[in-house]
Amino acid sequence: MFKAFKGHALETKNRIVMAPMTRSRSTHPGDVPNEMMANYYRQRASAGLIITEGAPVSAVARGYSMTPGIYTPAQIEGWKKVTEAVHQEGGKIFIQLWHVGRRSHSSVSGAEPLAPSAIKIPDQVFGPLPEGGFGMIETQQPKAMSEQDIQATISDFVQAAQNAMLAGFDGVEVHAAHGYLFDTFLRLESNQRQDRYGGSQENRLRFLVDTLQALTQTIGSGKVAVRISPHIGEGFTGDNPEIIQLTLALLQKLQPMNLAYVHFSENISRYVEVSDAFRQQVRRVYQHPIMVAGKLTKQSAQRLLDQHYADFVAFGTPFVTNPDLVARFTHDWPLTEFDADARLTLYGGGEAGYIDYPAYQA
Repeated sequence: MFKAFKGHALETKNRIVMAPMTRSRSTHPGDVPNEMMANYYRQRASAGLIITEGAPVSAVARGYSMTPGIYTPAQIEGWKKVTEAVHQEGGKIFIQLWHVGRRSHSSVSGAEPLAPSAIKIPDQVFGPLPEGGFGMIETQQPKAMSEQDIQATISDFVQAAQNAMLAGFDGVEVHAAHGYLFDTFLRLESNQRQDRYGGSQENRLRFLVDTLQALTQTIGSGKVAVRISPHIGEGFTGDNPEIIQLTLALLQKLQPMNLAYVHFSENISRYVEVSDAFRQQVRRVYQHPIMVAGKLTKQSAQRLLDQHYADFVAFGTPFVTNPDLVARFTHDWPLTEFDADARLTLYGGGEAGYIDYPAYQA
C-alpha cells in the first residue's frame, strides 16, 4: 500500500486513498468551500489520493444542507483554496460529483426530488428543521424524470466536470452508489420506466454509461472515475437479485473507456459480504484500476492488494480522527479511534471534531 501507482493518467505516491465523506462544513448560504475545509484536506494530503465529499452538480442535485457544490463561480473559487492546499503538500485530489436523486427534499434543493420513477421509500436527509436549525427530515415524493430531465442532468455533470478542472482538481468521481440518482436507475425496485432508460439491463445502464462517456469526451478518460455499491442496499427496501450480473455488464461497458478507476463501496449500512468469487469475476471482465472502500483495516486492505483484487484501498472514518493515517500505518503507530464523540461532530459544526485532531506524537 505504500508503493507508488502509475496509471495511464493518474499517478499517486501510495495506494492509500481518503474516501469521500460528507462533513457539511461549507459556508451557508451559497454552499461555498472555505478556509476551514482547505485546512481539513491539507492535513490529510499524505494520502496517495483524496476524494472529496460529494459535491452536488446543481441546486436540484442537492439533498443535504451545507454540502459544498460545484456549480457556481463562488463555489469554484472556494474549491481552488482546497486544491491549492492539497497540491502544496504534494497530494492529489478528485472531486466527487453528486446527484442525490430521490434522497432529498424541496426545502434543501428548491425543487421536487428527481428519480427514474415516482417511487418513495422511508428515508431521511440532513436539512432545515421547521423550528429552525438543521437536523434529519423525511424525504419527499420524487418526480419521475423526463428524457429532457435526463439530458439536462448529463449536461449538469459535464459542466460540473469543467468547473472542477477550473478549480484545479486532478479528476472527478461520479457518485453512482448508495441509493442516489444513478443507483436508482440501475435497480429494478426503483426503476419501473417503460422507455429506453428502463426495463432491460442495457436500458437501465444507459444513463450512467452516457454520462461517463460525456465526461471522458470532455475532460479525458484518465480524469474520470465512478463509485458503485452493488453489495449495499442503502436507499432501497429490498435486495436486487440480478445486481451482480448488472454490475459485470456495467464493467464490460466501462472497460474500453479506460477510466482512472472504478470505486467499490462496501460493508456499510445494509450490506452483504463480498466474496472472493465476485472479485475474481470483476478482474476477468475489467482490467483497469479498481479501488475498494468499506471498514478496511491495514491488514484487510493489504490482503486486497496482495491478491490483486484492488489497486487502491480507501479509508473513510480512520481519516476523520487520524489526519496522519499514512504515517501511522507506515510506522504501526496506534490509531485514534472513531468513537461516539467523533460521530457527534461528523456532520456540521465548526473546527471541533474536524481540524483539531492531532498528528501522532511518539
